[in-house]
Amino acid sequence: MSPIEQVRLTVPTTDDASLPVWTFRMWFLGLFSCALLSFLNQFFSYRQEPLIITQITVQVATLPIGRFMATLLPQAKFRIPGFGSREFSLNPGPFNMKEHVLITIFANAGSAFGSGSAYAVGIVNIIKAFYVKNISFYSAWILIITTQVLGYGWAGLLRKYVVEPAHMWWPSTLVQISLFRTLHETEDNVGGKRHLSRVKFFVIALVCSFCWHLFPGYFFQSLQSISWVCWAFPNSVAAHQIGSGLNGLGVGALTLDWTAVASFLFSPLICPFFAIANVFVGYAFIIYVVIPVAYWGLNLYNAKTFPIFSSHLYTAQGPEYNITLIVNDKFELDLASYKQHGRIHMSTFFALTYGFGFATIAATLTHVALFYGREILDRYRASSEGKQDVHTRLMKNYKDIPSWWFQVLLVGTIAVSLALCIFLKKEVQMPWWGLIFASGLAFIFTLPVSIITATTNQTPGLNIITEYIMGVILPGEPIANVCFKTYGYMSMAQAISFLSDFKLGHYMKIPPRSMFLVQFIGTIIAGTINLIVAWWLLNSVEHICQPGLLPKNSPWTCPNDRVFFDASVIWGLVGPRRIFGSQGNYGALNWFFVGGLLGPCAVWLLHKKFPNQSWIPLINLPVLLGATAYMPPATALNYNAWILVGTIFNFFVFRYRKKWWQRYNYILSAALDAGTAFMTVLLYVSLGLEGVNLHWWGSNPDIDPEHCDLATCPTAKGVAVDGCPVFA
Repeated sequence: MSPIEQVRLTVPTTDDASLPVWTFRMWFLGLFSCALLSFLNQFFSYRQEPLIITQITVQVATLPIGRFMATLLPQAKFRIPGFGSREFSLNPGPFNMKEHVLITIFANAGSAFGSGSAYAVGIVNIIKAFYVKNISFYSAWILIITTQVLGYGWAGLLRKYVVEPAHMWWPSTLVQISLFRTLHETEDNVGGKRHLSRVKFFVIALVCSFCWHLFPGYFFQSLQSISWVCWAFPNSVAAHQIGSGLNGLGVGALTLDWTAVASFLFSPLICPFFAIANVFVGYAFIIYVVIPVAYWGLNLYNAKTFPIFSSHLYTAQGPEYNITLIVNDKFELDLASYKQHGRIHMSTFFALTYGFGFATIAATLTHVALFYGREILDRYRASSEGKQDVHTRLMKNYKDIPSWWFQVLLVGTIAVSLALCIFLKKEVQMPWWGLIFASGLAFIFTLPVSIITATTNQTPGLNIITEYIMGVILPGEPIANVCFKTYGYMSMAQAISFLSDFKLGHYMKIPPRSMFLVQFIGTIIAGTINLIVAWWLLNSVEHICQPGLLPKNSPWTCPNDRVFFDASVIWGLVGPRRIFGSQGNYGALNWFFVGGLLGPCAVWLLHKKFPNQSWIPLINLPVLLGATAYMPPATALNYNAWILVGTIFNFFVFRYRKKWWQRYNYILSAALDAGTAFMTVLLYVSLGLEGVNLHWWGSNPDIDPEHCDLATCPTAKGVAVDGCPVFA
């Protein structure tokens, strides 16, 4: 038996090795789901309210399709030349759980931790849409594919340390396993009562979601953000700053649009309440205590000269910084022009998010070492010394993956990546040694971070550290910086995602070779489709990602890419020394590293001093300090809606209607995602491409649908911005 109680309660301890997994149904639904999710998630990533279609949607939606195919397809057997006397069938029997698992993994391949699309597509976006430079499709494809599969090479070699051991239990996989078992269980009547089947519930909820999104998505776009404070005080800048859900603190702001609820933090219906509560405490402290004090009380970093909530970069006088003026023909920083136009400035909110990001990284290391260090060490020792659990013994019935598969993949990916850096250096900027350095960092961190994730469900990221390091070593080259970050950060993230999927397959008794091929093929397909969609939109939507040039209410504002671009300017083009060093305005933010390191020490000492106070260990500083990690591009409206909906379903419904929650909660989440996604695509194809809009106060593309026009205005004396009052 497994030594972990949660695993014993959730994961089945039996296996039917005769169940077919390499079936036509798996290939058809897997390829189709992978292509569809890759298209939809990349398509939605450019919108003001991005929508990520998670693998849970595929998990639920493919069940009735798979069962329908099992009743429709012919059962006749046939032989394929080259396979000897082995017989095949398009319909080898009932649609089984193992096929279902592989389809779900296929659909989500290449999407680290549910991110929706390949991270490296962001590099293509900022080159073409923000820097207005060129990169070839071929170079972009190599960059995306190599960054997606590089980590797979060494991840496969680490499986024996973080997948096979029973103590490495990967808590996040248990949610999926619970849903798989729920969907494949026989639905019996309880107490003589007839319940609405899960399939019917999913169809009803999907149709309702599909129809409803017609209103916030087109007819009545003001439903996306209802800010009654702005309506009550239409001429007050302060009221708009407080009440705006998109550009302010979001006090009282509401939404009736599912995309606003699930845009950045994913569906709140699948997040446990304890995590929602931790996020709420950290979010409320930062947004409703720290930011108001910094802005109105201290005027920190000349806060009133800039909007209260913004991820843009500004000049000292208040206007947005025209980055193209300080980039030379070699795609590097023009020092003379930079000195002429002055230092980069950020809104105080944006600056503080970096500070809290520094603190979160440091606090994660200290917190895990103090509160989980002994446990991780014990479990790591147990992984090599302990007895095999039932799941590892059952997996011995299947052929393992030869190590040379991973070795060839690793060597081949590094070779192609080096060729990209050497022969196409003008397009990616990164020197060959940068690739080796980034790969080394990712490889070193993959095992310890995998152990942390497998035992605590916390995953420290390397994004800020990698861009900080490269910014110090090679300042003035923004694309080199983001490429280094992507190879360093994403290859580790992809490796951990790969290992997490392998643990899911381990628990569900999926043949390892099938797992590997599905993940690898799915990653190639997903990355390719991501790039094709990006290329299409970047070349067909005029002024995409340029809010100042787009129509007033255009959705193509690219919030994620705006933050990615600003990071490339801060860390790559200008460099951390000129912003966070002695030459910049924000050097004091480096003290957040120290605060983050020491904070968990104080909590740990309090816990040792007062061991009977059970609330003290619940103070999780990495979660509290990192609560606003998605802001920007996420807004107060997104957080408020996410916390409210998550609390309703995962506290009140879970506590008082547990049977309903157990039966329908995950299915409702999938239906809301799917229905909204399908209507959004339909609206774009049928109306968006033709520029058909409604012109009335609730959905006018020429006005702010939130009616908080003044939320982005500065409040410092004498600062003049178009459309804003000038304070004397």
